[in-house]
Amino acid sequence: MNQRLFLLATITLTLPLMIIAQAAPPVPPPKNTGGEFFSPADSLKQFTVPDDLKIEQVLAEPYVKQPIFQNFDERGRMWVINYLQYPYPEGLRILSKDKHHRSVYDKVPLPPPHHEKGADKITIHEDTNGDGKYDKLKTFVDGLNIASSFVKGRGGVWVLNPPYLLFYPDQDNDDVPDGDPVVHLEGFGMEDTHSVVNSLRWGPDGWLYSSQGSTVSGKVKKPGQKDSEAIQSLGQLIWRYHPEKKIYEIFAEGGGNAFGVEFDDKGRLYSGHNGGNTRGFHYTQGSYYQKGFGKHGPLSNPYAFGYFQAMKHAKVPRFTHNFIIYEADTLPKKYWGHLFGVEPLQGRVVESKITADGSSYQTEDLQRPVATTDKRFRPVDIKVGPDGAIYFCDMYEHQIAHGQHYAGQVEKGDGRIYRLTAKDAKPLAPFDLGKKSSLELVDVLDHPNKWYRQQALRLFGDRKDASVIPALKQKLFSSDGQSALEALWALNLSGGLNETVAAKALQHQDPYVRAWTIRLLCDENQVPAKIGQQLIALALTEPHVQVRSQLASSSKRLPAETGLPIAFNLLSRSEDLDDVHLPLILWWSLEKRAEKDRDALLAYFSKAEVWQYPIVEKYILERIMRRYASTGSRNNLMVCAKLLELAPEKSHAEILMSGFETAMKGRSKTSFPKELITAMSKYGGQSMSLGMRQGDKAAIAKALKIVADPKADNQKRLDLIQILGEVKVPASVPVLLDIIKNSSDLQMQIASINALQQYLDANIGKVVSAQYPDMSDDLRSAAQTLVSIRKPWALEFLTAIDSGKINKETVSVETARKMTVYSDEAITGLISKHFGSIAGATTEQMQKQIAVNQRLLQNSKEEPDRYAGEKLFQKNCGKCHKLFGKGGEIGPDLTAFKRDDINRMLVNIVNPSAEIREGFETFLIITEDGRTVNGFLADQDNNVIVIRSADGQSITVERDNIDEMLPQKKSLMPEGLLDKLSNKEIRDLFSYLRSSQPLP
Repeated sequence: MNQRLFLLATITLTLPLMIIAQAAPPVPPPKNTGGEFFSPADSLKQFTVPDDLKIEQVLAEPYVKQPIFQNFDERGRMWVINYLQYPYPEGLRILSKDKHHRSVYDKVPLPPPHHEKGADKITIHEDTNGDGKYDKLKTFVDGLNIASSFVKGRGGVWVLNPPYLLFYPDQDNDDVPDGDPVVHLEGFGMEDTHSVVNSLRWGPDGWLYSSQGSTVSGKVKKPGQKDSEAIQSLGQLIWRYHPEKKIYEIFAEGGGNAFGVEFDDKGRLYSGHNGGNTRGFHYTQGSYYQKGFGKHGPLSNPYAFGYFQAMKHAKVPRFTHNFIIYEADTLPKKYWGHLFGVEPLQGRVVESKITADGSSYQTEDLQRPVATTDKRFRPVDIKVGPDGAIYFCDMYEHQIAHGQHYAGQVEKGDGRIYRLTAKDAKPLAPFDLGKKSSLELVDVLDHPNKWYRQQALRLFGDRKDASVIPALKQKLFSSDGQSALEALWALNLSGGLNETVAAKALQHQDPYVRAWTIRLLCDENQVPAKIGQQLIALALTEPHVQVRSQLASSSKRLPAETGLPIAFNLLSRSEDLDDVHLPLILWWSLEKRAEKDRDALLAYFSKAEVWQYPIVEKYILERIMRRYASTGSRNNLMVCAKLLELAPEKSHAEILMSGFETAMKGRSKTSFPKELITAMSKYGGQSMSLGMRQGDKAAIAKALKIVADPKADNQKRLDLIQILGEVKVPASVPVLLDIIKNSSDLQMQIASINALQQYLDANIGKVVSAQYPDMSDDLRSAAQTLVSIRKPWALEFLTAIDSGKINKETVSVETARKMTVYSDEAITGLISKHFGSIAGATTEQMQKQIAVNQRLLQNSKEEPDRYAGEKLFQKNCGKCHKLFGKGGEIGPDLTAFKRDDINRMLVNIVNPSAEIREGFETFLIITEDGRTVNGFLADQDNNVIVIRSADGQSITVERDNIDEMLPQKKSLMPEGLLDKLSNKEIRDLFSYLRSSQPLP
């Protein structure tokens, strides 16, 4: 049966299904501690909501299963993706999988109808009589294979089915595709079906927007384009696609495991976060945001030199990965404008207040308006419906995590969809916005429910009806506030935003009309000359910070002759010095010109007044010097010289030199053109550190003298020791060894040990092994890192253990395990003799240990001692982890970790490699000069990699010196932590670990 006949055969079902729960009952529902399965009706009884709201279960299995995404069409019908194929794509074979659950498949699947048919489907649910019950079901399309989201528009339905963005034509709007889907984009990564591209939706500008999760990649192109033309990415971002112009671009890069896209009433864009201590990210065009850099790769621009954090928030557990901002009038007024987010791990919905934070926002939690004792409640999507109610999809799973799902712990037969609404809300009568004329849709732009306004905009974009342009112009210039902004969007979608209209709109009294006029104009990457002059002038006079923010973002898109004067006019605005976004956006605008428009950029620095701009002094000078110095090319080093020559004051030159030295960190040798050295001499010549990096004998001799002098400034000595470890001065080895032997300053000793890692001198292993018995515990930890990174030193150290000079009880199993990387019989023999099998416990042994301790913690009637537990934490965990502000910073801060789940805590302690948090993945680096370095990826740039070892020290390795860099499946956290504790100590430790607040 062909696709069309198959779809025509889709059946229509009657669904008399909707269960209602009123406000929270006076007596709490029964506790559900075992995570057992509840029927849909019984599950609803477990919920509590505020007194002025009610919760309704509008759909459940078998009518929806694994609902991951929902949407409403212009008739108010609910469309749902049933994500039944997850987690494994049909017809693909996994060749390999890394520790982040990223898979490599044997092939790229074909698009429909030639693809391997999966189990995913899009269903349509309709309330035919307006009683609030979805009584009619049909399937729009099935056989999809990892389909994450969809949206109607432009004569059909757009479906994200990685690796493709598909368009199913349906011109007659009969819910049956008119033919096979059209592939608009291909190359979306499928490595992790837990984080594929998702949340497709229309922006108010007529582009399709979507988020990309953190553990997938992208090599996105249009069909027929060459692979070299693909836009490549790794990790989380927001992207968009213009369906008529067929343009794909990355809107903003970074974020959490981005799953969700929300536009507020002003068209500002947000997504959630899978980490703690925030509710998500506010994205500005062309910007860079934090990401798990080790796991998710670096930012695409190595010269970004900064990124934006998530929106500020109090410390909270992870996570709110998907949220809406409520802009309707059905719920009581106290809820209007608030953020409502799903928390899948905790099984609840959170409500937060949003307030301004400069040009961005911060949030504050108010309450959990939806909570339940049903441990399987896993809300994953949330939307506002045409009735002004809040709808959320529940996958109804025991677990909601990569590892468990890929291990087969997915229950595909279940799923529910809920509606949260006002206690006295009434159902909507059937309607169809699509039957309204374009002129009638103009009135819909003033509807109090944002959903109607967004649907009207989509219909304007579908129709491109020029006859409505006069009415929209009149509305734009006779209104202000939201009404004018909606008119601008509709005018643009209808083809009526020309140069004359735009010039007038740039003077509109509403700031968001001005901001969006700027954005729409500059999306074309060029503007007419008169408009360009208007934007340049506006950069000096614009009073609203978010309009200035958009001007900054848009300046990056424009040619230098327009973009640069806009950027420098904004840089002159001292009121934005401490803004959370603007200074960095302006840096990124300048950085884009660093190569192609170098002369035009430098011309601005020939103007004395530019050096006096506070934003330039604080944010730009250090970065621009670092930008040019980082490449190491002669042409760019000559630019560094030019900048130093232009510096009007010594203070400016010092800022430039700070950027220059930052760029030089980690480099063993650097040569500078004489013009740069001459420019440096203008302000006293190059620093001692730069002289050392150039091999200047006088600078090196002076540095060694200072390092050897215990009376010299400690910080200066530490800085010079670090450089000696980078530039490799053989004469420094005896000086550094003397510090280890004779200094009483632990910080100085550790710094010397770290610096010595760079040298091949065999004497280093001998001296450190000889001194080891007399070292403090902290120094021993650094010494173990040192001796494990070179084969001769490892053998020297193990021989000392074998002879009894070193007590093997003071040496960690992790140190011995790291030494096994050397294929040397003498080393492996000594490890086997003194440490036995160091492979660690088997999975079966770990599972038994978890079960034993789970029974111990759940069944004990003895009152644990939290104060004793805190001491045990500091002794066993506190060197690496923080809890309530106390502890080390090597591993994740546990304060926001989900610590009330005993089983999850035990899994992470007994088997620390089972789930490694983002940013704490480990790497093994093997260098050309024979070192092996193991630890977290702490930092990187074009020239160096910085690894943080288990003892908390940073090790810098030049990229040119790296032979191999391998991701490790093992956590640096040691196994067997609980083995050495008594039952009482385990109870005490967990009582503290599970505390909700610090001890008094």
